[in-house]
Amino acid sequence: MNVAVIGSGAWGTALALQLHKNGHNTLLWTHNGDRAKKMRESGCNVRLEGIALPKELEITANLEKLQEYGLIVIATPSVYFRDTCKRISSYLNANAVVLSVAKGVEPGTLMRMSQIAKEETGKPVAVLTGPNHAEEVARGIPTGSLVACDNKELAELVQGVFVSDSFRIYISPDVVGAELAGAMKNVIALCAGVCDGLGFGDNTKSMLMTRGLTEIARLGVAMGANRDTFAGLAGMGDLITTCTSMHSRNRRAGILIGQGKAPEEAMREVGAVVEGYYAAKSTYEIAQKHGVEMPILTAAYRVLYQGINAKEAVHDLLIRQNRPEREDTRWQ
Repeated sequence: MNVAVIGSGAWGTALALQLHKNGHNTLLWTHNGDRAKKMRESGCNVRLEGIALPKELEITANLEKLQEYGLIVIATPSVYFRDTCKRISSYLNANAVVLSVAKGVEPGTLMRMSQIAKEETGKPVAVLTGPNHAEEVARGIPTGSLVACDNKELAELVQGVFVSDSFRIYISPDVVGAELAGAMKNVIALCAGVCDGLGFGDNTKSMLMTRGLTEIARLGVAMGANRDTFAGLAGMGDLITTCTSMHSRNRRAGILIGQGKAPEEAMREVGAVVEGYYAAKSTYEIAQKHGVEMPILTAAYRVLYQGINAKEAVHDLLIRQNRPEREDTRWQ
C-alpha cells in the first residue's frame, strides 16, 4: 500500500520505518526542505539516534507527492495538528483515508484530533494510540497498540498495514475513550515526574497512577466512552509506559517542575513539545464542562497555570475528605 507519514519527529519516523519494514511504499513528509535533504544525505534523524534510515524510504517536503498515497498518517504534535491538516487537505486524493497518531485535545475548541482531521480534510479517520515509545518501535522491540475507529473496515485496514512480528495491533470502536486516554495519560505522566522531582517514592507513583486512571475513566464515561477501554492499551498500558520511563518528555518535564523550575523553563530544557502541559488545560476545561470531579487533574492545572507550589498541591490532595475507593461501593 502507498502510505505517507506527515511529520518527521521521532514518532513519525518510527512509524515510517515500521511501514517500510512491512513492505509498503512509504513516504515521510517534513515541513522543512533543508531537514528533508539532511535526513536523506545523512541517513538518520537526530530525533532517533542510532537508527539508520533506509535509502528506499522517500523523504520529502513536497506536498504534491501526497496525491499518490492512499493512507495518510498524521504524526505532528497536537498543537500543530489543525494547521497541518489544513495544509495537506487540498493535496489528498479522493480515496485517501487518514490515521491520527497525535495525542491531545485542542485548546479553545476542546476537540479531539480525529474530530479536527475530519473537519479539515473531510476524509474517514482512524486513531492509533497506546504505549508506544518511538525509540523502541524503531528498534523493533515488541510493542502493542490500539487502532480505534467507528468504521470496522477502516480499523481492520490500518491494523493489517501496521501489524508485524514486533508490532501487535488491536482494534476498537471506542474513539472517544482511546483519544481521551492518550491525551490525559500525558497529564498524569507529568504529575509522576513532579513526584519524582519532589523525591517521593514508588508508593506515591503507584497511588498517582491508579487514582489518575480512575479520573480518566470517570471523565471518559461522562463523554460516552466505554469504561473497559481505560483498562486496556490506550489507558492503563500507555499510562504505565509514560509514567515510568525517561523516554517520556512529560515525565522529564515534571521532574524539573518538582525540582522547582517553572513549567515554561522545564519545557525549554526538555527541548520538545510536552503534550501534558497543553492537555492539562484542555482536559480541565472538559471536566468543568461535564461537571466531573477530577482532583489530580485540578491539582496539575493549578501547578501549571496558577503558580501553585507542587508540594502544596500534593498536600491538598492527601488531606481531602475520606471516601471509599470505588464510587459504586455498597455494603450489605
